[in-house]
This record gives sequence, C-alpha cells and structure tokens, in this order.
Amino acid sequence: MKNSSFNLIEQNQSIESRIVVALERISEAFRVLLWNECKENALSPIQIQIIIFIYFHSPEKCRISYLADEFNMTKATISDSVRVLLSKKLVIKLPDAVDSRSYTLNLTNEGEKVAKKASLFASSIKQPIEKLTDEQKSVWLNGLLKLICDLNKSGIITIQRMCFTCSNYQFEHGIHFCKLLKNKLADHELRIDCSEHEMRQ
Repeated sequence: MKNSSFNLIEQNQSIESRIVVALERISEAFRVLLWNECKENALSPIQIQIIIFIYFHSPEKCRISYLADEFNMTKATISDSVRVLLSKKLVIKLPDAVDSRSYTLNLTNEGEKVAKKASLFASSIKQPIEKLTDEQKSVWLNGLLKLICDLNKSGIITIQRMCFTCSNYQFEHGIHFCKLLKNKLADHELRIDCSEHEMRQ
C-alpha cells in the first residue's frame, strides 16, 4: 500500500512527498488569488480562466470543444460558463464561415479590459520566483515541464502545447533543438505554451 504524501512521517522520509505537498501549497495560493479576482468581477474561477485564455490565444482554440479539453471539463460545463459570459457581454460568438453550427468566441471591449486585468492575478507568485538565480529557475522549469509532460501522458491532464510534446522538438546528446526555429534551445528557453505547437503523433 502506498503511503500518503500528506502523512507527516512519510514527508520526513521522502523528498518526493515533500515536493508533492509543496506543489499543493502553491496550488492553494493560485486558488486564493484566483478567487479574489473572481469576487471582484462576480465571475467563477473557470469563467475568469476562459476569458484569460481567449485573450491570449488564437481564434481556432477559442471554441467550446477546445476549451473543454484545455480545462479538463465537459462541453456542457464550459457551455454554461460561456452563457454567463455572453449574458454579461464579456464575449461574443463569431459564426464559422464553413459550419453554421460552429462558432468561435471573441472578447468584447469590456471583456478585454476584464481579461487584461484578471491575467495579472498570479503576479504575487511570480515576484518571489524572480529572486531565484538563473540556474535555479532553469532547474525548476525543466523539472516542472517533465512533471506536466508525465501527467499528460498518464491522462491526468489533457492538452499541452509545450516543447516536450511537439513534433518540432528534438533532444539529443543533452541538447534541446527546435526544428521549426532551426535553433538550439537553452533550458530556460523551453516553452510551456507555444503558439506554433504541433502535437507529436
């Protein structure tokens, strides 16, 4: 039987368990900061996340089906959240020129204002990270990318647009290389959300 990482005896004996608990504490900080933003805008966490996503991503990704995969939720749940955003006039539907049943979501002017401000909700988490050395940041980033990639492979989280899952990414002899950029990548240059990402088959 596996021991729980939240068991204090297990934590004292396992660095992996301490890392798990540390990540849980950080996720709690994200929840608190996101909820504060939600209260200010009278929106739910997922509604805030949706408008932030739309603000920074291309139109083909701003569809109900893609958002459902992105946030690991059902289409019905995303649709309910989008209905609220439509009623608050933060988003609009843009019909698809080819498929009349399909549409993309776009922010209104007010939606852009809310999304721009809301997208800064994690700034107080970024500030202490800025104090780390360049080496510490690179080690952190590399470790987190590998963790996210493994969670993606095991089906716990779905869409990932990172270097490790991209068909343009190569790693040979300890060197990261992007075939699209035709360039080597340093550890600190690895991307977690790339607009040119092409999922590896």
